[in-house]
Amino acid sequence: MKSFAWIAAWILAAGAAFAADSATVQPALNNVTLTGYTRSNTTQILASEVSGKVLHVHYDVGGAIGKAPFLEVDPVFIDFQIEQTQWSLEKLRVARERNASRAAYLEKEFRRIDRLHADNVATQSNWDAAAEELAQAHLALQATDVELKALSVQLEELKERRRRYRLPAPEGWIVVHRQVEPGEIIAAGTPLGQVADFTRLVVPLFVSGPELDALREPERLSVTVAGQPAQARINWVNPEFDERTRKWAVELALLDYRGEAMGGLLTELTFEVATEGLMVPRSAVVQRYDNPFVVLQADGRKVPVVVMGETADHVLIADHGILKPGMALRQGASPPAK
Repeated sequence: MKSFAWIAAWILAAGAAFAADSATVQPALNNVTLTGYTRSNTTQILASEVSGKVLHVHYDVGGAIGKAPFLEVDPVFIDFQIEQTQWSLEKLRVARERNASRAAYLEKEFRRIDRLHADNVATQSNWDAAAEELAQAHLALQATDVELKALSVQLEELKERRRRYRLPAPEGWIVVHRQVEPGEIIAAGTPLGQVADFTRLVVPLFVSGPELDALREPERLSVTVAGQPAQARINWVNPEFDERTRKWAVELALLDYRGEAMGGLLTELTFEVATEGLMVPRSAVVQRYDNPFVVLQADGRKVPVVVMGETADHVLIADHGILKPGMALRQGASPPAK
């Protein structure tokens, strides 16, 4: 049992020594930091569909839209039209009752004359006159019904236009521009203000192809917004390529930012992008008379390298026909002399 424990300890020590004495060739990665500024998710221009005098403007710049509309236009003239149409409808309803009453009376009169005509008491001319009068009464009643329906539609149209005298805006959005004051006379279609949705912030960026590939890998991206950590994801990628900058437009949507929601907050995103060359640990590079090389762990071969850059722990070297990512290298000691 003691000999077995000693062998096991020796194997663990040898494995630890091998791990400490070996290094690995890695793909070259470059740290990239993208910066952008927050803005609202959506903006909306406010314009009235009607002309008239502005009675009230309920919100100023920076105010959040509530239950009240953004502004109200004086509806006095359309209110007169609505009232007049309502009285016209009432007049038609009275006329319809009169026509209905006359049609009911003529219906009874026609039936009486029809019985007399069947008994050869009433003449044919009397029967024809009663039938024609009854038909005209029914036509008058139908004409009144048509006028009632047409005027009802006109009243609904006026009421819908009346609702347009209150200019709404999405509840919870923030007023960022205001171009109207109470008492002004406005024209239909003229921009009167602008509101923005700051419930979700977005950050526009311009990225290269390798940067876009790196951004698409994780589901969530770690960013800093005004110095505070947050998470983000790609909201959309514009497929249109900018030939001048050779980049694509990308928009990030912030997911859990808990700071003050406003535009212009500096947002930074740092990530690694694959680049040309290879990375090897600094301890695996041997310097001999300004001719750096690395030593393969497998067979002890010396492979000359071209140093392109350095970090605290690694050296960036040019691509090499022999060296491949994942290949083991010796480190910590010079190779035996040949």
